[in-house]
Amino acid sequence: MNFSNDDFIRTTEQRHKDAVVELWRMLEEKGHIYLGAYEGWYSVRDEAYYTESELVDGKAPTGAEVEWVVKEPSYFFKLSEWGDKLLEYYDSHPDFIGPNSRRNEVISFVKGGLRDLSISRTTFEWGINVPDQPVPTSDDDPNHIMYVWVDALTNYLSALGFPGGDKFERFWPAGVQMVGKDIIRFHAVYWPALLLAAGLEPPQRIFAHGWWTRDGQKISKSIGNVIDPTELVSTFGVDQVRYFLMAEVPFGQDGDYSETAMLATANGFLANALGNLQMRVMSLVHKNCDGQVPEPGLLNADDEAMLEAARTLHGKMAPLVACQSLNKACGEMEVVVRMANKYIDEQAPWALKKTDVPRMKTVLWTLMETLRHVAVCCLPLMPASADCMLDQLAVKSEHRTFSSLALAEAMVMAGTPVVKPAGLFPRIELEETLTADTSSAEGAGSAADGEAAKEADPEMVEALRVEIAAAAEAVKAAKSGGADKGTIQPLVDALLALKAEFLELTGTPFDPPKTKKKKKKKKEEVA
Repeated sequence: MNFSNDDFIRTTEQRHKDAVVELWRMLEEKGHIYLGAYEGWYSVRDEAYYTESELVDGKAPTGAEVEWVVKEPSYFFKLSEWGDKLLEYYDSHPDFIGPNSRRNEVISFVKGGLRDLSISRTTFEWGINVPDQPVPTSDDDPNHIMYVWVDALTNYLSALGFPGGDKFERFWPAGVQMVGKDIIRFHAVYWPALLLAAGLEPPQRIFAHGWWTRDGQKISKSIGNVIDPTELVSTFGVDQVRYFLMAEVPFGQDGDYSETAMLATANGFLANALGNLQMRVMSLVHKNCDGQVPEPGLLNADDEAMLEAARTLHGKMAPLVACQSLNKACGEMEVVVRMANKYIDEQAPWALKKTDVPRMKTVLWTLMETLRHVAVCCLPLMPASADCMLDQLAVKSEHRTFSSLALAEAMVMAGTPVVKPAGLFPRIELEETLTADTSSAEGAGSAADGEAAKEADPEMVEALRVEIAAAAEAVKAAKSGGADKGTIQPLVDALLALKAEFLELTGTPFDPPKTKKKKKKKKEEVA
């Protein structure tokens, strides 16, 4: 997926053990830990305790099995004292928990009352020993091991060298901690309470992401509909998968994967809108501007409007990314790309090369500058493809940053040589459906077997109709403007690709087949 980690830590490492012991001692010194006894329902899978009222049909709220833990000695954290303090913290830090649905869930849980949290066990030996506990005098004296969440959550601190060090001073409190929605309680209730009790700042934000389903069903080995991510990337491409995951659904909600939706992203926006735009622009520049960035002339209102949209793109995307609205950020970028496609179709630089070469160069420069802004804003989303775009635009490596977007010296410079363009997003043609992982579902068929074909999303169909109409107009304008075959053919290919996508999405051709009228046979004259 083309991402990497800054550090890899095991909770068995000594640096982690040292951090956990230090946090325990800080809590103990401030009077937040005491020795008592525990009994109640416990879920091994969730590594969590549940009250009788939380059980649903005898199971944990997550559906996990629970077991009754007989009364045993345990150290407790005085979580019950932190209910009102946490509610005050949530109120004074409204962005601490996201999305809002999870924030409301957490607040409701805390308002229901908090019990002191058991933070040690005596029934197993693996884990980190509770520090400074009395030395056992007999085999009957228990040895306390820290409860898993006190151990595991401290991992966020130990990776930064807690209780000191340059990394901890520089990076704590963390900006955003991303967690699964099923463990939001531990991160948004237990974690900030432990930190505040120890005199440490909580993270600035806890954000819970949702789960993916496939064709409306939960992804599960027992169902047999698991998608191999390696195969997914091999089929569609790394950046296509990255973009789909960020653009398809509101981040924080559950999202549904289907090959129809994946193809619509890969072949629709990425190949037809963005990739085709880059190819059209750079092909015209390479062929008609001596393989150099063209010299722009006086900009008119259309040019200024196009550039204004490009130059304000980062300012619109940044706050959306900051609050994890990734799909909306992608949407802002798509607006600019579609505007650029409309701009090139209306300006028709392939026709201008015969009537007004200076104007053609201005249009192409405007488009190159627009693509520079789009590519830089795409770097976190699709790093490899964005770099390829910037290579073709001849943008220097030191100017591929957000801070360089507004610099005059970072703009595409007239006279700079450009390379012959290459395609960014090849069109995906699937010969068969991706095979689901059925290793744990012997004899299970595809989740979609026997299902009736779903109706296409009306909004998606309408958007595709608009794109096809625009592409058809571009072909018509190029032909009427006397463009050569090298200019017209990419436009025709794009139009055909869109029509193929329409057929794939709806099951019906965009152009209904023409039926030949049968000639009426003349009645034979009766002799």
